[in-house]
Amino acid sequence: MKTLKVEQIVKQYGDKTAVNGISFEVEEGEIYGLLGANGAGKTTTMRMVLGLIYPDGGRVLYGGKPYGKEQLRSLGYLPEERGLYPKIKVSEQIVYLGRLRGMTRKDAERNLKRWLERFGVPEYYDKRVEELSKGNQQKIQFIASVIHEPRIVIMDEAFSGLDPVNVELLKSTVKELRDAGASILFSTHRMEHVEELCRNITIMHRSNPVLQGNLKAIKKRFPRERVMLGTEGEVSGLESIPGVLRTVRHEYGYELFIEREDAGRRILELAMQQTEIGRFEIMEPTLNEIFIKTVGENHE
Repeated sequence: MKTLKVEQIVKQYGDKTAVNGISFEVEEGEIYGLLGANGAGKTTTMRMVLGLIYPDGGRVLYGGKPYGKEQLRSLGYLPEERGLYPKIKVSEQIVYLGRLRGMTRKDAERNLKRWLERFGVPEYYDKRVEELSKGNQQKIQFIASVIHEPRIVIMDEAFSGLDPVNVELLKSTVKELRDAGASILFSTHRMEHVEELCRNITIMHRSNPVLQGNLKAIKKRFPRERVMLGTEGEVSGLESIPGVLRTVRHEYGYELFIEREDAGRRILELAMQQTEIGRFEIMEPTLNEIFIKTVGENHE
């Protein structure tokens, strides 16, 4: 049984359709990517999953059951817009939020201390939120979303505003949640994070799901249009090879843009005639390239 199942949900506001028949499933121990430009319908979809608003059509199932108080306690939400009270102590806020989710004070305090230790900031227990940096406030917001050990976690731009060190810390923590069996619905504009974390994705565009499925399988449906060529010396004549559209010279060698994959063999043969080869790879398309091809360059 899928932990989270979304079946053909629709949401309309007057004449405007915000979400038009999206369906997807998130398994136990999976991070599922929900992608789209601003206004595509991602936030409305997540709000319906959270039960903050109800779909006008379709349904959402949590472990096979419809939305209810029991399911509410199994949900965690990390919103894009942060919502901590700046002048209240970290411990007071997080313990209170844990109790709202059905925890005892003792359990909430224990989990909070464990998470603060995990993030290397146990001294923040009695600090006010306004005393913390933005990055550390983000850590506390993250703890607030998982303090009650939810089975389903919805994360909207989880890593925004974080420096690279804290991004890696939070990514490793999200992977730990996944490995512990949590089902995570993950939305972001950073395609490289989706490629690292997600096995399955949905791309939304103008309220509709336009591309869905296993990320590896999706990539195989798109042509490979770049060749990375690492060389010891110069290679002449690359631009004249049939199928080569453009060549960019780098310190390590060349990046070539091709219109068909069979150009790769000719590139390699020509380069081997002239110099030593350290790297040759016909690159699979990045998720960012797939996203642009699917929704267009001007997607904002």
